[in-house]
Amino acid sequence: MTNIRRALAAGAGVAVVLAVAAGCVPEPGGSPSPTASTTSPSPSVTPVTPVPTPSPIETMLPDTLQLPERCEDIYSADMLASLNAQNPPLNDPGVTMYSTENAVGLEILAAGPPSIRCSWGTPSESGLATTVTVIDAAQAAALRTALLEAGFGCEEALGGTVCRIEQRGVSLDDVPYLRGETHVVRDNGWVATAYINFTPEGYSEDIVQTLWG
Repeated sequence: MTNIRRALAAGAGVAVVLAVAAGCVPEPGGSPSPTASTTSPSPSVTPVTPVPTPSPIETMLPDTLQLPERCEDIYSADMLASLNAQNPPLNDPGVTMYSTENAVGLEILAAGPPSIRCSWGTPSESGLATTVTVIDAAQAAALRTALLEAGFGCEEALGGTVCRIEQRGVSLDDVPYLRGETHVVRDNGWVATAYINFTPEGYSEDIVQTLWG
């Protein structure tokens, strides 16, 4: 019985040593552990081809209209001086003419979009009215279609679409008259001008240059 106990004690000591040895991890630089006769293959790593990072591309956004707060700011200094000399005043409260008589245009204005209205002249047979309005893409498309259907002559110009119509006639007092409308639709902006017997040269062009640059 004594021999058996000694053998069991010795076996238990070996088991403890093995357990401790199995739980130890050699420090870096230590002697390598003996390798087994059969080595498991190392997992292969598929090389990843680096994907080139695309260079940033500048997005060309359309020029958006920043609506001025004052009528004086829709004109260049030279045009403003010319208008003041030719047909003052600016924004006479008695001048109530619309900047368009087109039904679709009037509907857009009646919806209350951001806009500024400017008129020149006194209540008479000579003057003009301009409205600069911020519109969306659907309104711009509807406006272009409506002007074409109303007989306006439209062309791509001034960075957008320019539509014009003009009428000459004789009043009931046998006085010749000239009246018409000019519309510029560009990006998110619409410049509508109606005039009677007063057509300043380069008027709409000056507004576009001043507002869009």
